[in-house]
Amino acid sequence: MKRYTLFLMLILVFTITVAACSKESATPAGPSVPGAIQAEAPKHAEGNTYQDGQAYFRGIITKVATDNIPAVVHIEVTQRQEVENPYLPFEGDPFFRRFFDMPQGPRKFKRELKGLGTGMIIKDNGFILTNNHVVAGATQIQVILSNGNQYEAKVVGTDPKTDLAVIKITEKEKLPFVTFGDSDKVQVGEWVVAIGHPRGLDQTVTQGIISAKHRQGITDPNTYQDFLQTDTAINPGNSGGPLLNLDGQVIGVNSVIASESGGFEGIGFAIPSNMAVYISNALMEKGKVQRGWLGLTLQDLTFDRMKSLKLSSTKGAYVMDVAKGGPSDKAGIRTGDVILSYDGKDIADSGELRNMVAGTAIGSEVKVGVLRDGKKLAFTVRIGDLSEAAKIMATSARGKLGAEVRPLTDAERERYGLEQDQGVAVRWLDAKGPLAASGIEIDDVILQIDDQTIDGVETFTTAANVLKAGQTITILVVDHRSGQSGTIQVRVK
Repeated sequence: MKRYTLFLMLILVFTITVAACSKESATPAGPSVPGAIQAEAPKHAEGNTYQDGQAYFRGIITKVATDNIPAVVHIEVTQRQEVENPYLPFEGDPFFRRFFDMPQGPRKFKRELKGLGTGMIIKDNGFILTNNHVVAGATQIQVILSNGNQYEAKVVGTDPKTDLAVIKITEKEKLPFVTFGDSDKVQVGEWVVAIGHPRGLDQTVTQGIISAKHRQGITDPNTYQDFLQTDTAINPGNSGGPLLNLDGQVIGVNSVIASESGGFEGIGFAIPSNMAVYISNALMEKGKVQRGWLGLTLQDLTFDRMKSLKLSSTKGAYVMDVAKGGPSDKAGIRTGDVILSYDGKDIADSGELRNMVAGTAIGSEVKVGVLRDGKKLAFTVRIGDLSEAAKIMATSARGKLGAEVRPLTDAERERYGLEQDQGVAVRWLDAKGPLAASGIEIDDVILQIDDQTIDGVETFTTAANVLKAGQTITILVVDHRSGQSGTIQVRVK
């Protein structure tokens, strides 16, 4: 009996102890023990910093979109072309007529091409900024506002070298317009918002970050490139639309995507706003862009050249050639010099210098820092006009290749199936010059010199000026008689 009573008492004590422990674990902790780490329970309701931050971020993007969508326009372009009948050469062939029953057809066909893009209103009187490739060659341009209003637009001016264009619509009422920010102050990792019409889907808003700055070599190397790279979703149809910072300012013009599929793959490129503002102002004021000229043929510093010149880095621009009578020649800059700074700013490479010079006012005087034989020198250069420079450079090209060239006409582009920025036509030939000796004739079209794509007179003269006497080059040319293309070898005079 005593044993039974003792057993019951032990069970009772055990039960009371367990209950006490359970109660203690459910009771809030008391005063903290010195030196102990106190875990803080996560906040899920009011006062959650993370959720508050998310809501704040969403609010900013919503405001950027709401404020700017009215100033972003949908652009539809129509291009009418007349092309040669592809079956024309076979119509007289008895074999083809017998087995394919080919009827007599027209010599030419007319076709109509449609394109889509985006633009942004930059003035309340109807000026719109977009990409050149959106409106190039268009015979009709239709602009659709976010409120559904539609307008016929006219081209004010285009600049293929930066892939920018300005068009204009007429409206009595003042229109909403975007504001521009300073693209030089944009930082890698900064959040940005894109607005556009990808695949024709109006007022599409996407967000991402700036992935990198100063990207070059993305498009034609003869163009002026200083792209902002972004992972913001950009697709065909976004071209010409704004890339905005979280203050609602345009810091880039969406232009290019790197894609194997043809759609968004996380790598997009935008033209910096500072470049876009300079170009658009020039197009609105004069219908064209006047660019500064140093009179130099430049090249990036390679690692081997850096070592041979005993430099500590590859930053700078190597002077390959100096145009006789040009601004730099008059200032004292020589072939073999390395340009380290321009107007007080260090130079990263030849592309950056080229862009800076192009945006410098003609006639202004600029300090150019140069390294020569291990010594740092400074020269004052009076900036020339690139359009006038073409005459000086053309004289040099005439002597080296025995030829002068001109831009292609619209009829020639249609006949050969070329784009607006492809090729130049031979205007004059020296009967005893290198090109004539190789079989090239007047009106033949030059598309390429070695690996250099020729997209205009300026590019041709620049490429010709760096050629050395006795050098053998390969030229891609279109025969103006047959329309057939092929390569020929030319020995420079």
